[in-house]
Amino acid sequence: MRFELPPLNRMNSSFFQRNRNICPLHSESSQLMMTTETDQTFPSQPKTGSSAATFGHDDEKKSDAQRRHLSPFDFPDSPLSKVAEQPLIMGLFLDLYQRSTIAGGGEDGWTFDANAKLVQRAEATGFDLAFSRMQWLPKGAIGTSLDAFTTLAAMAPLTSKILLISSIHVLYGPWHPLHLAKFGATLDHISRGRWGINILTGHRAVEHEMFGWSQIEHDRRYELADELFSVLERLWSEDENFTFKGVSSWELREAFVTPKPSYARPILVTATGSDAGIAFAARHSDFVFVTSPGGAVIENALATLPSHTARIKNAAAGFNRSLKVLINPVIVSRDTEKETEAYANAITASHSPRVEFASDAHAWRVRKDKSVNQGRKLGGNVEVVGTPEKVVEQLIGLKKAGIDGIQIGFHDWDTDFSFFEERILPLMKQAGLRH
Repeated sequence: MRFELPPLNRMNSSFFQRNRNICPLHSESSQLMMTTETDQTFPSQPKTGSSAATFGHDDEKKSDAQRRHLSPFDFPDSPLSKVAEQPLIMGLFLDLYQRSTIAGGGEDGWTFDANAKLVQRAEATGFDLAFSRMQWLPKGAIGTSLDAFTTLAAMAPLTSKILLISSIHVLYGPWHPLHLAKFGATLDHISRGRWGINILTGHRAVEHEMFGWSQIEHDRRYELADELFSVLERLWSEDENFTFKGVSSWELREAFVTPKPSYARPILVTATGSDAGIAFAARHSDFVFVTSPGGAVIENALATLPSHTARIKNAAAGFNRSLKVLINPVIVSRDTEKETEAYANAITASHSPRVEFASDAHAWRVRKDKSVNQGRKLGGNVEVVGTPEKVVEQLIGLKKAGIDGIQIGFHDWDTDFSFFEERILPLMKQAGLRH
């Protein structure tokens, strides 16, 4: 069987077009090929009609969009495919750092035990996935915080259904693909296909500097990430050793990894809003985590999200792939409008100024635009505020705007989570947002 990665210089992305000669991996003269005598073995067969299931000697007759690696979406019994059956995917966005109102309040809110209990509770409630932010910041920027990679991975044996996504800055180090491939394959085995990577390339200069170098230019980061994940997909799928040397500092010589992931590879997520990031996600990711182009105010978000989500999904369709779009709303709700308003005002008043660091994240540019209403500073990418009925109306609006899933954050993880379970989730089910 022949495996061939299509040359990325044909992608609908300006940065790949501009830099087609920078990376040998992405040039037509150095396409990655390998011939083996055996087929891959997975616990289920890919979906009937999937172009990814027909790798073979006729690959050269296929378009670039048809030649691709398998993903967990290609297997109908994968945990990812099961989650995608929900009308609106529901996730938990953990903080993993110290703040007074997280997971019961007090200084222990950052601990593993507190966050593991949250995830177990979310799984029992019917949540589909959990992941968190990951930051490398100097003293004083945030309180005590946990590493997202190891924390979410450690929850695998404590859970049975919920997807666990570890946020990893894949260029810091840099990681060698053999390490990530082996770690990922092992965690896929432990979690039975429920673990994945939220791919971060590092938008803050201060973080790169902590690792001893100047920040890598924005589009260049996605070129390096593309090389890394193109090789990772080979390590997770191929049945023979292979050697590789590209533009990254690492190389492989007769490399091979076992066990092979249960459903082709771990779940992959990209948080992005730039052309380069969308082009990368269209080729590699199962979920794209977005920010509202119109800012945090729900009306502006609903007006600007449809074209943004359509653009992302169309980019994936160009590679004969589908993906799901997620967003992170903070939900602030009480039974009456008066109670909700009072609670929202109290949250705004409780916030203290944050230490800000330079960032080149395209998705966050709207937050620096003084002409855009930035909302109440309640947290999250979008502020969903109102009575339970109003909250569900806004969630329906997000669904209509092309959002496939919500990564929910709360101000108070005790009272707000309980209120969501008791008053909002039943209405979501009545509205057809949840099965």
